Amino acid sequence: MPSPDTLGREFAGIDHLDTAETGRASTAARVWAGAWPKLAATVLLLGLWQAVVWSGWRPPYVLPGPAAALSAVWEGLRDGSLPAAFATTMSRATIGFAIAIVIGVALGLAVASVPWLRTAVGSLITGIQTMPSIAWFPLAILLFQLSERAILFVLVLGAAPAIANGLLHGIDHTPPLLHRAGRVLGASGLDRYRFVVLPAALPGFVGGLKQGWAFAWRSLMAGELLVIIAARPSLGTRLQFAREFSDAEGLLATMLVILVIGIAVDALVFGRLEQAVRRRWGLLPT
Repeated sequence: MPSPDTLGREFAGIDHLDTAETGRASTAARVWAGAWPKLAATVLLLGLWQAVVWSGWRPPYVLPGPAAALSAVWEGLRDGSLPAAFATTMSRATIGFAIAIVIGVALGLAVASVPWLRTAVGSLITGIQTMPSIAWFPLAILLFQLSERAILFVLVLGAAPAIANGLLHGIDHTPPLLHRAGRVLGASGLDRYRFVVLPAALPGFVGGLKQGWAFAWRSLMAGELLVIIAARPSLGTRLQFAREFSDAEGLLATMLVILVIGIAVDALVFGRLEQAVRRRWGLLPT
């Protein structure tokens, strides 16, 4: 039986015959091609923001301009408060999302493999996924008080169903031809999942991971706004304190940081992951 890598390269080569030939570009050209649209969109957004400020719609102490917000970001970096908050938030996000991946993958595989389990909990997973994360916090605080576990509880509940549904969607949409080819080549039992089902489910799984991260990030921000823990500065805590002290510049500065983190994770993690999957499927030049 040919190795999966060999089959993957052969299928990618066949599929690549149907794709447009884009030619090889230098690394700098590819980086610039991916960066300039984002830079242009950022400049446009900042320009619109400044235009709203200049319009006098709200006084500057309520809606400061981009320069004041960016100055507050620099001040936070200089005094070390922003990096400390960033570290706390990202550690929570990393730990919670890792736990959600483990639970989501196990749940997705179990539901995909056991028909009666799918009938029993398939709709329940989607139901939990659609519940707003804020609705879980009263229960989380009741169970774990104002603690790290309360934040992680809601974060995992927000992300794991989306990851499980993504994997389930990918497995359900595996072409029957691949199943037949796997059986002809002798793949059965765990080998069928390892060499046929899971590689074929990768696009759906990556989509589920991306959606799961979005739910996790929203849940985390909601949790840090509601669950404030002493000596644990975080981005959500900075938002809450900025609102309580009417510090509009600090509030917008923290919002900018949260937005930049979201963009960076999408571009550097999930964007690269999606490109790798598309390249493996022959949808992008190797």
